Amino acid sequence: MKLHTCGDACPPNCPSQPSAKVWADPDARPLTVDMHCHVIVPAIEEMTSGCPEKTAELQEQALGMGGTSVEHNKRVMLPAAGRRLVDLDMRLADMESMGVDIQVISPSPSQYYYWADQELASKLVRLQNESIAALCQQHPGRLCGLGNVAAQHAELAPRQLEYAVRELGLKGVEISTQVAGRELADPSLQPFWAKAEELGCVVFIHPFGTSLGSRIDQYYLANSIGQPLETTIALSSLIFSGTLDRHPGLKLVAAHGGGYLPAYSGRSDHAWRVRPEASAPTLPPSGHLRNIWFDTLVYDPVSLRHLIERVGAGQVVAGTDYPFDMGDYQLHRLVDSVEGLSDEEKAHILGGNACHLLELNIDQALQYRAVKKT
Repeated sequence: MKLHTCGDACPPNCPSQPSAKVWADPDARPLTVDMHCHVIVPAIEEMTSGCPEKTAELQEQALGMGGTSVEHNKRVMLPAAGRRLVDLDMRLADMESMGVDIQVISPSPSQYYYWADQELASKLVRLQNESIAALCQQHPGRLCGLGNVAAQHAELAPRQLEYAVRELGLKGVEISTQVAGRELADPSLQPFWAKAEELGCVVFIHPFGTSLGSRIDQYYLANSIGQPLETTIALSSLIFSGTLDRHPGLKLVAAHGGGYLPAYSGRSDHAWRVRPEASAPTLPPSGHLRNIWFDTLVYDPVSLRHLIERVGAGQVVAGTDYPFDMGDYQLHRLVDSVEGLSDEEKAHILGGNACHLLELNIDQALQYRAVKKT
């Protein structure tokens, strides 16, 4: 089974191909929880069909990406990913191939729809969250869910979050790095952050496109460097605005290893020390990084080693970006290749940290895996 193709043939260790590390005893493999997996709700596409705002958003995304990348996505990437975004049996088979015990499924960012007015947004988010919860209920031992909120509507988003967590049993929500042109530290989002802290739920920060425009509309730069930069800006906004000081109990998970902030936080720390307009946080940015969780989607063991050194092994969770071609489906090989990690630290990164974050019973999950194999 191949998730994607790299031209004529993928190299043996291509991260876009699934490959679970081989153990002499498969039952000894650490519990593996993939925190970065996407799903599409087809009914949402039907509900938004014909909306001019959706057409405009798609056109803007295409312009920012460039014609060559748009054509490749249509011809190669979307056909490979499309079925897996909606086909539950294929998803479960891929999980077996990758050695993933639990997927934490979240909306495809293309279904944020922050352009929707309050009436439409209420319907979209409710349908989306109920659909994700229903998928999880079909396989409660294999799937957990993160929902969506209409973050563009300050009074609506907290209510949607509470319904998703307390009524539907979702573990939190996914949010983009910008909401209708507003940064995540915008005052309009403060009620949302307060509710997320109150509920103790996860907020997964994942960009949709980039704001850099035509500067990166070639070579797939819109994704390869644009999206990590969006996460860098979003996290910086939350830190320097004092939002994380006001809400210290937030459980933030940053996609794509947190972008470039963990690798270059020393410059942010320096600005915090010498610039009055950057001095609001009580901790330097590097200190706040120790209170955020980051996925492993940095592709090579040296980069993952640097991330772990900066934020700590307890703040890193496994993530593949399933089922897109920018995903890394060799979780076990990646983590096992990081120099200096103990077996205990590897187990925490592959699944233990996520279980703690999501309040999952790791012993129960391991027992479910054992029963499933009999």
